[in-house]
Amino acid sequence: MFSTFKSDLPASIVVFFVALPLCLGIALASGAPLFSGLISGIIGGILVGAISGSKIGVSGPAAGLAVIVLTAINSLGFENFLVAVVLAGAIQILFGVLKFGVIGYYFPSSVIKGMLTGIGIIIFKKQIPIFFGYKTYEELATIGDSFQTGAVIVGVVSLAILLLWSSVLSKKGKIFTIIQGPIVAVVVGILFFTYSQGSDSLNFLSSQLVEVPVPDSFDAFKNLFVTPNFAAIGNSEIWLTAFTMALVASLETLLCVEATDKLDPHKNVTPTNRELFAQGAGNILSGMIGGLPITQVIVRSSANIQSGGRSKMSAILHGFLLLISVVTIPVLLNKIPLSVLAAVLLIVGYKLAKPALFVSMYKLGWKQSLPFVVTVGGIVFADLLIGIGLGLAVGVLVVLLKSYQNSHFLHEENVSDNVMKMTLAEEVTFFNKGAILKELDRVPANTSLELDVRNTVYLDHDIIEILEDFAAKSANKNIKVKVISEKGIIDNPNCYTEVFKDTLKMV
Repeated sequence: MFSTFKSDLPASIVVFFVALPLCLGIALASGAPLFSGLISGIIGGILVGAISGSKIGVSGPAAGLAVIVLTAINSLGFENFLVAVVLAGAIQILFGVLKFGVIGYYFPSSVIKGMLTGIGIIIFKKQIPIFFGYKTYEELATIGDSFQTGAVIVGVVSLAILLLWSSVLSKKGKIFTIIQGPIVAVVVGILFFTYSQGSDSLNFLSSQLVEVPVPDSFDAFKNLFVTPNFAAIGNSEIWLTAFTMALVASLETLLCVEATDKLDPHKNVTPTNRELFAQGAGNILSGMIGGLPITQVIVRSSANIQSGGRSKMSAILHGFLLLISVVTIPVLLNKIPLSVLAAVLLIVGYKLAKPALFVSMYKLGWKQSLPFVVTVGGIVFADLLIGIGLGLAVGVLVVLLKSYQNSHFLHEENVSDNVMKMTLAEEVTFFNKGAILKELDRVPANTSLELDVRNTVYLDHDIIEILEDFAAKSANKNIKVKVISEKGIIDNPNCYTEVFKDTLKMV
């Protein structure tokens, strides 16, 4: 790690500037104390960074879990929610031990994209009142009576800075990649707040500012950390929340690992099972001291890569920089208007749910777009778990339908001689029973049927039973059957089980 320190130190500073507003903003979106976002950022950098096998991945609180966290805190209370975070970490360690690092490959990409899109829509929607200086949409409805001028101005200016930075300035020079847009927006917000004090029209309410505790002693600092209420560990809702967080956090981490490994110019390969173990350890510690759940995150990881990070030292150093900021400048952090963080999260939500993504999914066809849309709708109008479940169910139905349609191909081989040919697919399972039975019933009397299994590797016993029944029917209808396999041709077999034991690789 220390051999690349000259590259890792400047990269860690960039990642710190990106992470600071995101830690606060994601805690805000999660309905959690803002200090908890900083805790998880620190642990994600120092502990997870040290244990992880990723050289360039950076971990911390993730926007993808904000909706689950918000719902869980509202339902369980914060101390009970922390129990779920600890349990989620333990489940992730179990995933790693059981080598579930491949779990991400078993979720259709359309469902995963739908999950992230649905989360983006919810994040975007929930930040709109905060952007205008209010907590809820009910308060926002009174905007005509109490327009929050200061919050709106700093929110609009911050949004303009973020858009200008990402679309224009970041392409103009390296300085604009070292100094990231979110930290510039935060600095502008602090300056605006400082110079607007005393103005009746631009003044901020305390509820419109970041509220990070300011300890006046070491004992007071220790008391900032909240511990889980393990007396509630028997609550089934806590276990359901824990499993949901473990699954979603693992998926988001594995997707990020795949993306960062592709972006890494040095093409390092991250061991996925070790990554799950590291994330689990981080979540156990985060839950034990009052932090949010942690995943590896693409925004900070890509910033690390773009800034020249070479080893895990950059992630670890960014965690220490977050810790130093919490200890040394909490008063300064409390001068950040919440509308600045709302602007940052509006951009995050938009990037997760870009309109262009809907267009691209539509162009891929209904087999991709239907599970995607169902997942998004389920998450937005119900909850995350229901959305993912519905999306998976639709995805499975699509697979079954295509399997039903593609199990075989029946056509007339020679019209004049009444010869028909049925070609079976590479794998034919019990899902295909209905389709094949229907086609065999269509074969007219007094014809010849060629059954081509040369490309078939696996034939389910259920299909063989159908063929056995067809053998009796074909004799009654004067249908001559010819089985064409790699090992030869068999005319009018009496026992298909014996035929396919000899001709197929697997039964």
